[in-house]
Amino acid sequence: MENQNIENVPQASDEAAELEKKYLTFWTGEELFGIPITDVVQIISMQEITALPDFPDYAKGVINLRGEIVPVIDMRIRLGKPEAEYNDNTCIIVTNIEDSYMGFIVDTVDEVTDIEDDKISPPPKVSKDITNRYLTGIGQNGDKVVLLLDIAKILNENEFELVTQTAKENTADSGGEEPGGSK
Repeated sequence: MENQNIENVPQASDEAAELEKKYLTFWTGEELFGIPITDVVQIISMQEITALPDFPDYAKGVINLRGEIVPVIDMRIRLGKPEAEYNDNTCIIVTNIEDSYMGFIVDTVDEVTDIEDDKISPPPKVSKDITNRYLTGIGQNGDKVVLLLDIAKILNENEFELVTQTAKENTADSGGEEPGGSK
């Protein structure tokens, strides 16, 4: 019995180690980004977004995902790129940040891929003392350069609070229905 338990432990940690190397890559503009697959809850096609008052311009509003109200951020706008029309390739990557769902609109999903630690360089410094706050590194995947993101840092703490709190308040104001009421 003892040997069986010892053999199972490395397998479980091997699986966790394998997951840590997996990234979901997606395009926003001409740049390829990656986030750890462990941060991804679901990828959904574009759907109607209910706009909310007092949301910043990059926060497009909320969606109702199986009864959960999910704030949605447009990655193009958040990353300072020009806004683009949504099309059939546009999708929403739903993530879990600090026990709250958050959706990120991206131009198109690329793939789920392994990026080994030795293929990841540290993020460049913006100035002498400042490193880009949401980049965790720059990965190489074959001939592709992948900008690796810490999805929890796309919004700073105040922005995160504003978006999630506004979404919750608007849901409560509508009596728990989908924001905007029934149409």
